[in-house]
Amino acid sequence: MVSLLYPVATEKAINKIEHDNVITYVVDMRSTKKEIKEEFEKTFAVKVDQIKTMRSIRNIKRAYIKLSSANKAADVALKLKLV
Repeated sequence: MVSLLYPVATEKAINKIEHDNVITYVVDMRSTKKEIKEEFEKTFAVKVDQIKTMRSIRNIKRAYIKLSSANKAADVALKLKLV
């Protein structure tokens, strides 16, 4: 199952990339934190420290993926063409 759907490119999400080393992704509603972590690490070859998820009223699940200090979220954002 594909967990990661698409990255979020709002002003708040870009701010989190720059200040908190966090990438925001819209994910499948049925995916677990473990599945999201494994797929993100495999896709972008980075180490993930923590994942927080949130379900919105519009039935969208977002994952806030915090990368380890050795990896920069800005580098992943460049690959995704967010910044």
